[in-house]
Amino acid sequence: MSTSLPKFTVERLSFSMLTELPNTWQDRDYKALLVKMNYENPEEIKASELKEMCLMSFTDLEPREAAEVVLGYLFSEQLNAGQIENLAHQMLTERLWEENPELPLHQGFYQATQLLHDAYNGTFPSVKAVEFRVKSTAENPDDLAVFADAPAAPLLRLLAPGLPANALLNRLFSTQLEGPKFDEAQFIIWQLTAGEKTADSIVFDVVSSAYWLEEFKYADTYEAPTHADVVVVEEH
Repeated sequence: MSTSLPKFTVERLSFSMLTELPNTWQDRDYKALLVKMNYENPEEIKASELKEMCLMSFTDLEPREAAEVVLGYLFSEQLNAGQIENLAHQMLTERLWEENPELPLHQGFYQATQLLHDAYNGTFPSVKAVEFRVKSTAENPDDLAVFADAPAAPLLRLLAPGLPANALLNRLFSTQLEGPKFDEAQFIIWQLTAGEKTADSIVFDVVSSAYWLEEFKYADTYEAPTHADVVVVEEH
């Protein structure tokens, strides 16, 4: 890429480790899972007791059966019964949110494993995610436009230099980091929220798997270039 790319100062403001992803499992999800387990009248359960009742209901099933229930709920559109059955077996031993080749499914695999790990007290693999705030200050204020439409790709291109050269992101996605398209970025950053913004800076709240971005906790303030994905306009 050209050396005239937008340049930013990148500053890590906070960093913490998580197991449960923010705002993922809601009361309606626990109720839906209880219905799938043939629990009668989940509407009558107090909101404060829904999660506990759901976890208890799981333990009436074999772990593999419970995994099928959760995967069937999360991926009813994406996976067929045979795939769900195979993945439910794999979930007992494999970290699907890291090892499965289907990146778009990783966040769901994480959510499923986290819930089942809680229910079965360690039968399923333990999960680890990261949450951090990062401030990007543009050398030229107009360059903040790089984040306007699909911020995950340009943000990951800024985060990558804050990771070791041998970090997974840098090794597996060097072509996408340098090149015109990084479609996988939206599946590597699981939650991305734009926060405080000034004329030349923007703060992002990022949630991702520790698998990809745990090493960003060591990042000092640094300068790096970035670029947005190239948008191809289709002619009709």
